[in-house]
Amino acid sequence: MTKKSLSGVVMRATGSWYEVVCGAERIRCRIRGRLRLRGARSTNPVVVGDEVTCRADDAGDWTITDIAPRRNYVIRRASNLSKESHIIAANLDRALLMVTLRAPATPPEFVDRFLVTCEAYKVPVAILLSKADLQEREAMEAFRAVYEGAGYEVVELSTEDGRGVDRVRELLAGRTTLLSGNSGVGKSTLVRTIDPSLDIRTGEISESHGKGRHTTTFSTMYPLAGGGAVIDTPGIKGFGLLDIDDAELWHYFPEMLRTAPACRFYNCTHTHEPGCAVVEAVRQGTIDAGRYESYLKILDEDDKYRK
Repeated sequence: MTKKSLSGVVMRATGSWYEVVCGAERIRCRIRGRLRLRGARSTNPVVVGDEVTCRADDAGDWTITDIAPRRNYVIRRASNLSKESHIIAANLDRALLMVTLRAPATPPEFVDRFLVTCEAYKVPVAILLSKADLQEREAMEAFRAVYEGAGYEVVELSTEDGRGVDRVRELLAGRTTLLSGNSGVGKSTLVRTIDPSLDIRTGEISESHGKGRHTTTFSTMYPLAGGGAVIDTPGIKGFGLLDIDDAELWHYFPEMLRTAPACRFYNCTHTHEPGCAVVEAVRQGTIDAGRYESYLKILDEDDKYRK
C-alpha cells in the first residue's frame, strides 16, 4: 500500500492528539518522535494554527511529519520548570484580548504583558472591554484613555445589550484570530454570539472568588460562518514573558517607542538616565504611570516568573 500524505492546518491540539483539516478532510493525528525532540524547549511542539504535513501508515493511522515555518505566534513562559515556553497559537492575522474591569477584574500587568508579546512577535492586537453593561462608565473611560493613548483599539463589548458585537464581527471577518483573556471574561459566550452554530461551552463566575470557571480545556480553532476562524483558548491566569531582551523591551510599548527618540542618550534604558524623555512624559502624564510601572516590573522580574 502506498503511504498517503496530506497538508493541512491544526484545528485542535490536546497534547496527545491533533485534529488537522486537510481540504474537505478532517483527520486525527499523533506527532512523530523527532518533532517532539525538536520542540523539547517547548511544552507543545505542534500548536493550533500550524500548517503541517500528515502521513498515513499502512494501518491508516495518521502522523504529523513536518511543520511549516510559522509567520508569527503568541508565546508565554511555561508553568513547567522543565520546559521554557508554551506557544498558544500560530500563524495569526490578529489577536483580541478580552478584559473585564470587574466580575472578574483583569490585572493591568496581565494586559501589558500580553500586549508586549503581541508587539514582539508581530501579531496585530485589539482590546475588547468585555461585560460593558456591568462596568462603571468612569472606569471604562479611564481604561480607554490609557490604552487608546498607547495606540490600541479598545472596543466596549456586551453580549447582553449587543454593544460592540458588530465591530468584533468586522475584526474577525476573513481573518484567523486568537481570542484570549483570563477565565470568566466571556470568550466562549462571545464566540457563540458571533456564530450561534458553534457548540462552545460557557461557564459561570465563582461567587466566592469572583473568578471564572474554566470552560475551554484546549485551544481550538473554529471556522466562522461569515468567513475567517477564531481560536478559543483556555483562560490564562498569568503571562510570563520569554526571550525578550531588556534593552529592547521598551520597543514593545508603542507610546515609549514614539517618545524615546527625544531622549538625550541613544541607549537610554528609560529608568534613571538624565534627559530621559520617557520618564519626563510619565511625570507629565502623557505616558500612563501604570503602563510605565508594568515596564519596570517586567525589567525586574525574576527568571522563574510563574503563571
